[in-house]
Amino acid sequence: MQAHRAELEAVLRLGEALGLEQGLPYVRHWSAAPDFLALLVEHLRRERPAVIVECGSGLSTLILARVCALEGRGRVWSLEHEPGCAAQTRDAIARYGLARVATVLHAPLRRYRLDAENYDWYDLRGLPEQAIELLVVDGPPGRLAPLARYPALPLLRARLAPGCTIFLDDANRPDERAIVARWCAEYPAFELGRPATARGCAVLRAQPAVASEAL
Repeated sequence: MQAHRAELEAVLRLGEALGLEQGLPYVRHWSAAPDFLALLVEHLRRERPAVIVECGSGLSTLILARVCALEGRGRVWSLEHEPGCAAQTRDAIARYGLARVATVLHAPLRRYRLDAENYDWYDLRGLPEQAIELLVVDGPPGRLAPLARYPALPLLRARLAPGCTIFLDDANRPDERAIVARWCAEYPAFELGRPATARGCAVLRAQPAVASEAL
């Protein structure tokens, strides 16, 4: 209970710092943790990416969109397979007047074949053909299947801009550790960092000089 209270207070402080004072769609164990969100805020303010794609919508979508609005740069596209969650996130974005910088796409899970294995991952047909400068991977939920988030890099690699940064949440979990190891083995041009967060975070950055070879 004490840990839950501390996390909620941290989320509220982050929201207040960004001027998000009309309520936040925070659900513990489902929403990204405040330390992970703080890393995203820091990255957006430092790197100012123009095109942001997020796997899994919610509180993080609102935070990303708000920073884009404050910085006057960037647009967020969020992939969400649950229609109810997509609607809730759209409502939150609209409540804060952020619809011009964020779009939540209802992207049902569809079957993909990767390296002789089947994966259920987001339908990408609604995603614009733009070079992605920041990719945030916080879905699909790991409970759906083993290595549920692995397809993010294989399926989106051709759309990543040189120097693109990938943030993977929940990186302390066994599945996410396996995903990171596999990504690093398959895409050696990416450099890996592991900022300290409560649930674990992996940050992969495509090196501009060799990105075209890796992608």
